[in-house]
Amino acid sequence: MSEGMASDTANNAVTTTPVCPLGEAQCPVIDEVMQLRQQVLTDPLTGLYNVRHFTAALEQELERTERTGIATALMMIDLDHFKRINDQWGHEVGNRVLRGTAACIRENTRRLDVQCRYGGEEFAVILPSTERRLAIQVAERVRLALQDAMFYVDDDSDQTIDVTASIGIAWHGMDQWHSQQSLVEEADQYLYQAKQQGRNRVCYADQDAHAVTVSQGEKALLHDLFVDEDSPDDASFDAGDEAEWDFDGQGS
Repeated sequence: MSEGMASDTANNAVTTTPVCPLGEAQCPVIDEVMQLRQQVLTDPLTGLYNVRHFTAALEQELERTERTGIATALMMIDLDHFKRINDQWGHEVGNRVLRGTAACIRENTRRLDVQCRYGGEEFAVILPSTERRLAIQVAERVRLALQDAMFYVDDDSDQTIDVTASIGIAWHGMDQWHSQQSLVEEADQYLYQAKQQGRNRVCYADQDAHAVTVSQGEKALLHDLFVDEDSPDDASFDAGDEAEWDFDGQGS
């Protein structure tokens, strides 16, 4: 499936307008239904999707990955030291920062991505049909955009607030298969790792971090499947300690 075909599918529930049964070009009932639908699925402060829509959209993208084999990436984004902003400048300034952060995330991700406010100062972005390198590039673009953005205390002030974010990325697919819960937990795990390593950074699993352990019984089965019984060379399947194998079939 091409990227263009995948774009906006997760958002169709919000953007598709019902057709008036009477064929009217303007239907106040449908307009009201669409407005209520938008309110139910979006965060009123930032205008991004809320957790309700996030949950439905992520489920849809995980199912798509299982059908197509094309990975879905998830970014979890948390503002660094946000409590200090509220404590020093007050909650209204904190809300301005949240709105500015949402705009920054929206402007620096793609139209097919699903941008959500996850809660408090934490945001989530679902990246459909997105392999490893591209997801990392998108995350770094968001991080740098927030770092360089001008967040003003108010409309009449030149006073700005420095804002940075820590970002964790996880993937479903690419031999890293998840439930919805475990995908969120892994992205959160790397977000917290970014915090622990000094903040204002993007963290994610090393490419070889998802190697699988092959037990002695599994090695014996592999031996039976791939080694000729008459072959004199059985040294490559040692019956001793467990060995690690990554998903391209190469031993490590």
